[in-house]
Amino acid sequence: MADIEIFDGERLDKVNENISLICKTDGLTFGTDAYLLASFIRPQSSARAVELGAGTGIISLLLAARGRLSHITAIEVQRDFAELMDRNVRLNSLDGKITVKEGDVRDIRACDIGGEADVVFSNPPYMRTDSGKRNLSDRKYIARHEVCGGIGDFCSAAGRLLRHGGRFYCVWRPDRLSELFSAMKANRLEPKSAVFVHADEDSEPSMVLVLASKGGAEGMRIMPPLLLHSREHTGGARALSSRAERIYETMSFYE
Repeated sequence: MADIEIFDGERLDKVNENISLICKTDGLTFGTDAYLLASFIRPQSSARAVELGAGTGIISLLLAARGRLSHITAIEVQRDFAELMDRNVRLNSLDGKITVKEGDVRDIRACDIGGEADVVFSNPPYMRTDSGKRNLSDRKYIARHEVCGGIGDFCSAAGRLLRHGGRFYCVWRPDRLSELFSAMKANRLEPKSAVFVHADEDSEPSMVLVLASKGGAEGMRIMPPLLLHSREHTGGARALSSRAERIYETMSFYE
């Protein structure tokens, strides 16, 4: 592991046995949505990929550490987060598999990344600028709200970057699913599969994972819902469902 400096206002988290992650104390941290999106992306060991809105880089780091993709170009609009992700890449000795690029998804073109990509993935900002409480931290506000591009901009970027037949993966809010599908359709991204994620069997879905194919034919598979917790309690806490446990152990939705 490389010797990388950690600055004031930052901390070092251990994600698993393979990845250490430098986080900003006033920025977004590693969450369930990031891990589930990484788990939803099918392995393509020879694929060139792009992450849109990389933040600390955790999704790209998880995928690169397991060799799921050949190379990932990670795009991040906030300069301090692009610099942070670059340190995270070097900290985990993944600089041969991930290239960090400061840039705006609204401007990025295939020529900026050396040609069309096979895979694009994103955990995009999911809140409109006029919704939700304003974060005191600008970093969190930009990460959560559509300040530097809405879902239409992210889908447009994916459409520009992907080759015909390339795959676009994202995690999104169920209550805004119609916006996602409309944006995908407008950019020749055909939704092919989706899975809704619920806290338990009595809860409405809190997120949805979607795969789309550029130029694909119509027809979408709705996968069985993922229930994160069972009814059982262990030491006062709800136990993970058996399916969630398997996904966390294997980092994969697929057998």
